[in-house]
Amino acid sequence: MIFNQMKTEILSNIDNPQHLEKLYRENKNTFKSEFNSIYHEINDNLIAQVWYERLNFDNEQLTKETGNELIFVIIASAIAGFIAKIPEFTIVKEDFFFSRNIAFIVLPFLSAYFLWKQKLHFKKYIISFSLFLISAIYINLLPENAKSDTLVLACIHLPFFLWAVFGYSFIGNDYKNKQKRLDFLRFNGDLTVIVTIVLIAGGILTGITLGLFNLIDVKIEDFYIKYIVIWGLAASPIVGTYLININPQLVSKVSPVIAKVFTPLVLITLVIYLFTLISTGKDPYNDRDFLIIFNLLLIGVMAIILFSIAETSKVSKSNFSLFLLLALSIVTILVNGIALSAILFRITEWGITPNRLAVLGGNILILSNLVMVMLRLIKSIKHKDEIENAENSIASFLPLYSLWSIIVTFVFPLIFNFK
Repeated sequence: MIFNQMKTEILSNIDNPQHLEKLYRENKNTFKSEFNSIYHEINDNLIAQVWYERLNFDNEQLTKETGNELIFVIIASAIAGFIAKIPEFTIVKEDFFFSRNIAFIVLPFLSAYFLWKQKLHFKKYIISFSLFLISAIYINLLPENAKSDTLVLACIHLPFFLWAVFGYSFIGNDYKNKQKRLDFLRFNGDLTVIVTIVLIAGGILTGITLGLFNLIDVKIEDFYIKYIVIWGLAASPIVGTYLININPQLVSKVSPVIAKVFTPLVLITLVIYLFTLISTGKDPYNDRDFLIIFNLLLIGVMAIILFSIAETSKVSKSNFSLFLLLALSIVTILVNGIALSAILFRITEWGITPNRLAVLGGNILILSNLVMVMLRLIKSIKHKDEIENAENSIASFLPLYSLWSIIVTFVFPLIFNFK
């Protein structure tokens, strides 16, 4: 009965695209099945021809491509897990290996995935993997000295540089396209969401598995953590990338919601934090550890602002959303001002060190970016189209962050003599 009704509805509304779309969204599988069964009756109709191509576009080829991607993901995940297990198979210490090589477990495979997916010229492969190889050799040849500030800074900033190499692979041939840079930021936000979901699901599965084996007095904790959990952690970003690409709708509607929810929460938290900072008398000018945490807070909030603008602009240009982002930008500029004045004070009092110079450069970049974003947001409140300029100001700064990570990683150890 349902099928006959659907067939009748399609035939009677073949010249009504809006009603056809409504029927399709109500029951996609039935619509497709019934449409294909009656297509021979209406194949001279242009709208019917368009719908036929939409419903049946090269499904075989798409299935083949998805199968190839799945094979790639399985192989890449296995290799990533093997890399994560190198300290166990060799004499390399875990602290030494992971502090220097954590980014190499996943990022080369994500780069390879997008290079392959976009069928880019072989030259792109050479450039990307030469940068990964040179970086791996360089970071592992740096002198082992736990007290070396430049070594610690290089280990911290190298993943940012490798993330930029991954971005180069993601963007493809159009590396000057600011919209593609924003797409890269959005992808990272979506990947964070899907990996979090995958890890939560993995955590639940781990708890159930260990619990079931404990019930029969079989202890598998060590084996499970060493060979299942480690491989699962290494594979999760690769699997997450695959899930996003085969089903873009999976998290595309979730990320903007998260951005909407987190923007006001972060703003409230940051305002309360600043008032608490004043009332408790904490001093970032003389407390080095507190200043480090303060700067980590700043980087985290800055990332949320960039992600929120990139996501909010897709679905909403309401004044309320823009006011929230503007308020968060202004408060973050105040936080940045405190951090910047504190580091300048420390340089003036005790001189330049690798840590102080690295933090100073990072703070200046973030402050410049925030001010530019704030000015664009002020304009966008009056003229909604200006939000695109706010997006562009984010995209234009990504190469500058990458350049600074290169300087800190590769130049600082040399100019400060590996101290």
